[in-house]
Amino acid sequence: MKEIETQDNRELQQLFLYIYLVPVIGCFPALWTLYRRRGKPEQQAASRLSLTLAFIWLLSYTLLLPGVYNSQLLMLRLYFLNTILTSGYFLVSFGLMVRLWQRQSLRIPGISSIAEGIVRKHLS
Repeated sequence: MKEIETQDNRELQQLFLYIYLVPVIGCFPALWTLYRRRGKPEQQAASRLSLTLAFIWLLSYTLLLPGVYNSQLLMLRLYFLNTILTSGYFLVSFGLMVRLWQRQSLRIPGISSIAEGIVRKHLS
């Protein structure tokens, strides 16, 4: 009976990790997990990574947006760049979900160190 409970618990933990990695929407449960300071270390790491990716995407998208409205010449190029950034964010999140499914590490060079350093300092 104990083995069944731990298997169910592991599957539930895995489901939470998938939810954290859902683009945009997964940020809210990830933020809640870090705010409450609950969850296993891998849940907190996935939450920090999810929030870092979302913040980088939102910041870059927001910084490019004024240029779209101010420059007729660059408007199409900036819209295209915003599309590339958004697609990249969604593809990286999907890639992390695939890595999670394959039971591989969720580390991304550079971004994981930002997540562990800055985000951990301020949210954990």
